[in-house]
Amino acid sequence: MDWLRQIPIGQYVDGSSGWLRLIDPRLKLGWVVMFLLTPVLAGPLWRLGLVLALMVITALSGLPARLWWRSLLLVFCLGVGFGLLAMFLPTGDPAATQAIRPVQELQGLSLQSSSWELLRLGPVQLGPLNLGPLSVDRRSAELGLNSATLIVTVVHSVNLMLLSTPSEDLMWALNWCLFPLTKLGLPVDRLCFQLLLALRFLPLVQEELQNLVRSVASRAVNLRQLGFKASFGLLLSVGERLLANILLRAEQGADALIARGGRWLPADCFRPVQNTSALARGLNLLSFVVLLAVVGLRGKYGAL
Repeated sequence: MDWLRQIPIGQYVDGSSGWLRLIDPRLKLGWVVMFLLTPVLAGPLWRLGLVLALMVITALSGLPARLWWRSLLLVFCLGVGFGLLAMFLPTGDPAATQAIRPVQELQGLSLQSSSWELLRLGPVQLGPLNLGPLSVDRRSAELGLNSATLIVTVVHSVNLMLLSTPSEDLMWALNWCLFPLTKLGLPVDRLCFQLLLALRFLPLVQEELQNLVRSVASRAVNLRQLGFKASFGLLLSVGERLLANILLRAEQGADALIARGGRWLPADCFRPVQNTSALARGLNLLSFVVLLAVVGLRGKYGAL
């Protein structure tokens, strides 16, 4: 079973359903940049609000649920896993402090640490591995929440844009945004064309990864019998083979383009056909206004 094809991360799926397909690719790019940049130095409420807003947009996008629910579940589990690791693992040794005043003068005073403990588990025993006591303080809780929400917003927002937008439209939108840099001599057209080729290679990367996973599974490798060192060596060898196969596919693709007289094309050749319907114009105007409102709210309430 082609299980990676059931999770179309980073792939465009053709269709006519969903209002996200009607929005201008430049506005989609602006929304993705908002999801990428506004969580930086933001408070927990703003981060949770972005995740909730992204879930609402996904549920009401009109796209078939079979296109996004598997990838969303995978990203959600990945974010929760990294968040729990960041929450329970120690964030660093406490700073060494030395009392300046005599201890007698400090008696009767209640000293409260800036990183007070919220939860303590342990010592935790997982088979032969002893993890010791696992504690959660305020700093580690914030780190876990920031890690989990950042993974979900960054990965899923980009995936939602790629699902509903052709690669050629994204190339043209990026070229439109970076057009002022051409005055400085930056080869924007070549960079955008390289982005288009990179998006085209994503299915090949997934296919190579799936083939390697199948090759390991067909050999009935038992990681428990191998041990930690041998298992880690097997993982490194599989990663090395994956990188070598991807580079080989890229070289074969470049040779095929050169053999057929291929050449890079400017972004204007891939300009999408503008949808002039009233619904599309209304959605573009509404998404632009809401984007400006969200940016304004970030400046006012982002620290919460």
